[in-house]
Amino acid sequence: MSGTDAIWVHPTAIVECGVTLGSGTKIWDAVHIRRGARVGQDCIVGEKTYVAYDCVIGNFVKINASVYVCAGVTIGDFCMISAHVVFTNDRYPRAGNLRLTALETSEPTDETLSTYVERGVTIGANATIGPGIRLGAYSMIGMGSVVTHDVPAHSLVVGNPARAIGWVCACGQPLAIETDASTQLTFGKPVSCRRCQRRYIFESPGRVVTSSQ
Repeated sequence: MSGTDAIWVHPTAIVECGVTLGSGTKIWDAVHIRRGARVGQDCIVGEKTYVAYDCVIGNFVKINASVYVCAGVTIGDFCMISAHVVFTNDRYPRAGNLRLTALETSEPTDETLSTYVERGVTIGANATIGPGIRLGAYSMIGMGSVVTHDVPAHSLVVGNPARAIGWVCACGQPLAIETDASTQLTFGKPVSCRRCQRRYIFESPGRVVTSSQ
């Protein structure tokens, strides 16, 4: 581990050699963080969470209990990963190797796909994130959702498979919710958050051309 300012690791946690923890980060009981992983400053990694080899977790990230973060996942700053979220990294997994002579390796391979969780994303409890996916900045994934495609920035998605039902502010307040197969949000027209007064102009789904933060 590197960094020493107010880092706290529960005695039952396993933090392997080569892991980097940022100052102010707390690692709770029965967590397992594999070699080469990097966790930024002021993060919380909840009990019984697993973080695989070489994963990158940004600053000010909340990871709740029993989250599975597989190899190839990068999580940006200010993200919230709720309890029992599962990431995946292989579209066609098998237990056996190519020749069916032994178990397939658990190490990352050329077929391991990368997933990117951009700044400010919230993933609800029990959601499953498919392999090779990008979750756009400040998007929100509803609890229990199964995400099989990229999610545009500021989108609110729910269901199995997950689909967009609206748009959310950086603070989490809905900006527009789908009604009768159309949304209240008009592309190119400014929209303001009732909660924090941030203003946005969406040029197209996932593309915010201006916003006042």
